[in-house]
Amino acid sequence: MSASFANLSQWSLPGWLRIESSNVSTFDRSYVLLALCMYTIGLIMVASSSMPVAERLFDNPFHFIIRHMVYIVLSLGIAAVALQIPMSIWHQYSGKLLLLAILLLVVVLIIGRNVNGSTRWIAIGPITIQAAEPAKLFFFCYLAAYLVRRRDEVMENIKGFAKPLIVFGALGGLLLMQPDLGTIIVMFVTTFGLLFLAGAKLWQFIAIAGVGISLLSMLAYFSPYRWARVTGFLDPWKDPFGSGYQLTQSLMAYGRGETFGQGLGNSVQKLEYLPEAHTDFVMAVLAEEFGFIGISVILILSMTLVFKALLLGRKAVTQEKYFEGFFAYAIGIWFCFQAAVNIGASAGIVPTKGLTMPLISYGGSSMIIMTIAVVILIRIDHEIRLQSIQATSRSTGANKNAKKKRTKVNKAELIEGAND
Repeated sequence: MSASFANLSQWSLPGWLRIESSNVSTFDRSYVLLALCMYTIGLIMVASSSMPVAERLFDNPFHFIIRHMVYIVLSLGIAAVALQIPMSIWHQYSGKLLLLAILLLVVVLIIGRNVNGSTRWIAIGPITIQAAEPAKLFFFCYLAAYLVRRRDEVMENIKGFAKPLIVFGALGGLLLMQPDLGTIIVMFVTTFGLLFLAGAKLWQFIAIAGVGISLLSMLAYFSPYRWARVTGFLDPWKDPFGSGYQLTQSLMAYGRGETFGQGLGNSVQKLEYLPEAHTDFVMAVLAEEFGFIGISVILILSMTLVFKALLLGRKAVTQEKYFEGFFAYAIGIWFCFQAAVNIGASAGIVPTKGLTMPLISYGGSSMIIMTIAVVILIRIDHEIRLQSIQATSRSTGANKNAKKKRTKVNKAELIEGAND
């Protein structure tokens, strides 16, 4: 391995694209492949599912398709910038990112746009930002940094375990005012999963998890529209044209799809029978057009990305890169739970929560933030690989120097022996 490669700047983006003569890659290209596959599938399904509603609302069947393509291009542009940010910078500014998340959640309550009774979007000209999406990423970044600083405290007493839950409670309160219970549940599950992986005691985990689940249940029970969602989920056919309408239409889509589906473009439910067909329920249209096989492909792609994130987290923690490891764990849990809830809601397994399918559903904020999350995984993998390569290079250089010294000593001994 050349000395020039050993001195390669780890912050240089062009270095990421090199494959050295030793065939050692400086980052895992399978992350890029997985993301591109999901982008492509998402674009096809958004195109298929959004045309009828786009034609009625905007007199342009390609309205949502064009916007989705713009979101993908914008996501890739932001990814190219985020790719160059060292993980040390994420660690250093984790507290400021948390403050930015809180600020966004406050601003959206003041000047946010109300859609279907929820105030979740900040409109800046033609750009609309869903404040909850960056809030999730920034909170997980803060949580990973907190666990690095206070890991012993988290493992030893309830105080260290409770501190991040207070921050979560503040964010949760702001999210409830939108209201956005789905995001709260995602953050709740990810937070507890990460605390558990960080070594929190099992009794603490079970006790506070029980309290949290009880509070979430009470929120659902004492909120009429949330309770209607729960009861509609339990028996959607009891009121198929009321509270159970969206789920019954989604279940019809799954039923029509059977094993191999009706074929691309042949969905009936997308003809405005199924509300939000291109956003929260895009998987129902995919199930109708591609059947069980199509859903299985999406699950395999998503789970591959999740397992790679979790394995990367374990690798980073093993090498004592704790912030990177905890951040990778958080992203893996987040992706897994959000994908499971999205598919589960459309299939009638869990109540509907209004969560997008990562990298597939229509939605600019979700697309950009999920892309940044994948880029962070690539960055973590890159820094771990580069550290290993540089360590190997130093070891190889030290061995060469030692060999040269031994050779010189042997030559000197031979010369001395000849003189004798």
